[in-house]
Amino acid sequence: MATLPDGTPLPGKLFVVEGIDGSGKSTQLDLIYKWLISQGHLVVFTEWNSSPLVRRTTQRGKKGQLLTPLTFSLIHAADLADRMERQVIPALKAGAIVLADRYIYTAFARDAARGIRPQWVRQLYGFAVRPTAAFYFQAPLDEALRRILVGRPQLKWYEAGMDLGLSPDPYESFRLFQQRILGHYQDMIDEFGLTVIEATRPLVQQQQQVRALLTPHLRNLLRANLSPWQEALAKEGLYGRYLSTTGRGPRGEP
Repeated sequence: MATLPDGTPLPGKLFVVEGIDGSGKSTQLDLIYKWLISQGHLVVFTEWNSSPLVRRTTQRGKKGQLLTPLTFSLIHAADLADRMERQVIPALKAGAIVLADRYIYTAFARDAARGIRPQWVRQLYGFAVRPTAAFYFQAPLDEALRRILVGRPQLKWYEAGMDLGLSPDPYESFRLFQQRILGHYQDMIDEFGLTVIEATRPLVQQQQQVRALLTPHLRNLLRANLSPWQEALAKEGLYGRYLSTTGRGPRGEP
């Protein structure tokens, strides 16, 4: 079950996908979203760095290369805190399924890769709901880099980790940055009980594995065929301001 930081259980379920860029996690989450919808479940989708309240500030900071590792960490924490209060918790209280494309583990890995003290970052995200299950799509660095760089005209400054001074070459900097992130993800598998999905397996096999792991958690959840999910949330007075009313799901791997 999903639980608040104080241990209070929530009726809904929070499922998280994690992994380095190019691991295929977003593709798998999109398939899960469509599968759950087809089964009649109430599903809400949220993704990293997508709060309408914080997005403009984040974009301005990135464009001007103004973000330090510390401010980078804080601004992403603010983004998740906003989505937590206005989107994730309202949906979970109403008994819906929330699918998260990246969650706190992304911050733990990336911030540590930027030199922020891991324990400090963990405390910073103490407000976050504990997920029902977190799936880590484990991909070899070279394969993930090949996927993400195919057809990519250029890498963004922070995406490539250029702020860290790892290399003057953006692609080499990106490789070194992702290597650091990968190491921190590996360390978190046991610490947080992440469920490892081998991302080099055929797409269909990965999807079958994830569905099999999700199925036991899906009993006795709200169904869309009983009441439209917007109405179900509104009836409970829990309709979050940022909950989509279009039914739009994941948008694919960034």
